[in-house]
Amino acid sequence: MDEWINYDRFDRPTWYSFYPSRTQLLSQSDLDEIKSVNDQISLKDVQEVYLPLIKLIQLQYQNYEQMQLQKMTFLHKPNRRIPFIIGIAGSVAVGKSTTARLLQILLQRLMPDREIEMLTTDGFLYSNAELERRGIMDRKGFPESYDMDKLITFLNDVNAGEEQVAAPIYSHQVYDVVPDQVQIIDQPDLLIVEGINVLQLPSAQRIYVSDFFDFSIYVDAQAELIEQWYLERFNTLLDTAFQDPTNYYYSYAQGDRQEALAMAHRVWQTVDLPNLDDYILPTRNRADVILHKTNNHRIDKIYLRED
Repeated sequence: MDEWINYDRFDRPTWYSFYPSRTQLLSQSDLDEIKSVNDQISLKDVQEVYLPLIKLIQLQYQNYEQMQLQKMTFLHKPNRRIPFIIGIAGSVAVGKSTTARLLQILLQRLMPDREIEMLTTDGFLYSNAELERRGIMDRKGFPESYDMDKLITFLNDVNAGEEQVAAPIYSHQVYDVVPDQVQIIDQPDLLIVEGINVLQLPSAQRIYVSDFFDFSIYVDAQAELIEQWYLERFNTLLDTAFQDPTNYYYSYAQGDRQEALAMAHRVWQTVDLPNLDDYILPTRNRADVILHKTNNHRIDKIYLRED
């Protein structure tokens, strides 16, 4: 069966032709501030890939706003502020976070009268202590390591238009959920939700996280490339963030470099790659848009769901 049967496939020039804007919304320094470690993104990427994508999202949002207004009018109810939710999925190290931050800043600059917020689902991981208690610390990142009930409840509250909905915060510094710290989501117009698990089906639920999404994106690349980016990022972090004594990986930064890289390679082979193959990649066909990357994080193909 053709896995792309429900998608229209576009090369980069064709995609750009749908919205050939020359508007310069960002500078290269803006991009350098929002991109993740070792990720690559250029102003040309913004013009040729992301601005057409933003235009498509804007069209979807306008339809969503109109439908919400018509629905409330039909039901004789006051109009409620219910966020338009965008989900962004993909493997670790593929560039999801950069894509999420880029979409947030572009949407904010194109729609300055709208409130746009972003969160990552890392905060919905169980704490390290809970993972140890359950005996699944070596499965961190796999579906069972997330408190999916809490994530579903959070999205349900946001989707119901609740005020002051709290989301837990994860620290990549200490590699754990931060106790007693939360991110408050207070009825934004658009909410971007980024994480490896956002298109997955919780084992104990009949509902997908993606059922709450009004638009979803999957950032895609060959596993061999993602492994390369993962190891390159880890190597860079050994020279930067991991030099902080409070960082979870500090001991690796102070030890033998080759041993540290060998450890990272083992983690990729035993944790991240199986998670990608078994749980993340199978969710790709639930996305509305798939951004396919090739060497140097260059997006070469865009897939758009037909229906």
